[in-house]
Amino acid sequence: MKLPPAGPARDEACMREALAQARLAQAAGEVPVGAVVVHGDAIVGRGHNAPVTLHDPTAHAEIRALREAAQALGNYRLDGCELFVTLEPCAMCSGALLHARLARVVFGARDPKTGAAGSVLDLFAEQRLNHHTESVAGVLAGECGALLSEFFRARRQEARSTAQPLREDALRTPEERFAALPDYPWPPHYVNDLPALDGLRLHYLDEGPRDAPLTWLCLHGNPSWSYLYRRMIPVFLGSGGRVVAPDLVGFGRSDKPKRDAAHGFEWHRQVLLELVERLDLTQVVLVVQDWGGLLGLTLPMEAPERYRGLLVMNTLLATGDAPLSPGFLAWREMCAKNPGFGVGRLLARGNPQLTPAECAAYDAPFPDAGHRAALRAFPPMVPERPDAEGAAISRQARDFLAHDWNGQTLMAVGAQDPVLGLPVMQALRTQIRGCPEPMVLPQAGHFVPEQGEEVARRAVGYFRP
Repeated sequence: MKLPPAGPARDEACMREALAQARLAQAAGEVPVGAVVVHGDAIVGRGHNAPVTLHDPTAHAEIRALREAAQALGNYRLDGCELFVTLEPCAMCSGALLHARLARVVFGARDPKTGAAGSVLDLFAEQRLNHHTESVAGVLAGECGALLSEFFRARRQEARSTAQPLREDALRTPEERFAALPDYPWPPHYVNDLPALDGLRLHYLDEGPRDAPLTWLCLHGNPSWSYLYRRMIPVFLGSGGRVVAPDLVGFGRSDKPKRDAAHGFEWHRQVLLELVERLDLTQVVLVVQDWGGLLGLTLPMEAPERYRGLLVMNTLLATGDAPLSPGFLAWREMCAKNPGFGVGRLLARGNPQLTPAECAAYDAPFPDAGHRAALRAFPPMVPERPDAEGAAISRQARDFLAHDWNGQTLMAVGAQDPVLGLPVMQALRTQIRGCPEPMVLPQAGHFVPEQGEEVARRAVGYFRP
């Protein structure tokens, strides 16, 4: 990239490149610090924190950027170069920067614990050293600091979550089963004090700025979990949005009640309502598929002011006053006869592009039959009679969406879905006020988010504030 001329705009452009490096560190589970070395109008070195990954205490962002720059320029002396780093350098890095004979060091956030450019000590102001490098503080300090604050907040929350007691009537999937999931780098968030949870632990992803113009609330179905949205989340985040993606109780990283009877339509719905309140979500685009829609489409009528839009994929409102489709009845029968079916194998049937590692990620939450109560409970939970649990709420939601819904709606349909395909979705479209003709994906099946990049890009433009 060609950098702007010297001045504040150039400093900010270079710091944004350093922030991009910091996000690479965050994705790898490292403290999110990034750095770049600039020579003239070109970046000649990049680096992000990797001491944990590389088992190297010196693998700080600044050191790695210096090494790359020195190789690029063929000299360990970096006369005339500048380094931009998102966090005030420590003593080790400050010493290296001085030894490299840099002309200038620019950093974002201050480090009150180990900063050696004025916070704890100031090596750059030490007159007894034989080289003096100019240091400049505070460039994009807010963005640099926010990235670090969020990282450590998530770390603290994760530490607290490991201390959250497990109810005797529930199971918790071992964390090691979620190690190194492909394309799922986001740190976990947990809550266990929602009234409806009664001490169970709920997992959710929460990425992007809290004051984002849109919050994409992504609700999965059965038998998937928030991993389903890994292809859509980067598109939403890239547009400047916030993404919240919970795992329903019984799925993903959330606790798993041992008894099938612990699960109920109204209870799961109440948990979601309380989560939306707890996180105080506003400007929400509700992204739903399968059970994410059965439950999620009943949420906006409780707080219409919170919701901006609906992104609806292969789902329905189960109102109990219409017969369930033959495809769904066949699915329910299969689940009853084969309660130990492979989740990853099921996903791969309609998504042959899935790798073995991705299939294993879908299987990860369910190591044995004891962890699979939700998978057994959800198919019979779909209301099929007017007096079934959840049917009355679904009819209320149908009336609200048909007459009182004022938000935008975008519908995407996987045409190969034998259960909730185009006929079911066209019927649902007529129940949502202002819903245009659906976006049809000819090669997609039931699990549309597996081919969801195109849908996400369309949605970003469609719902743009």
